[in-house]
Amino acid sequence: MAAKLRKGDNVVVLAGKDKGKKGEISRVLPSENKAVVSGVNVAIRHTKQTQNSQGGRIPKEVPVDLSNLALVDPKTGEATRVGFRMEGDRKVRFAKKSGETING
Repeated sequence: MAAKLRKGDNVVVLAGKDKGKKGEISRVLPSENKAVVSGVNVAIRHTKQTQNSQGGRIPKEVPVDLSNLALVDPKTGEATRVGFRMEGDRKVRFAKKSGETING
């Protein structure tokens, strides 16, 4: 099945501690059904100082489940569902709220 959310898509978080936050998908993990979104679900990793690194508290973005993400409609800026349709001989994604074709 084709992926509804891809790297580079702007999404909004639907559930969890970061509900309502918007960000761009930087990595998709299809085997785990998760995605890493920039600026969302940030955890603090405490690292020890070594010869090569400073150490300290380093923020790290943790994957979010795809079911908790919704695509941001390019026309309205609101959360929308994703559909597929054929335009000529190409299968393209579109926003169900506005009918706008999504890049890619």
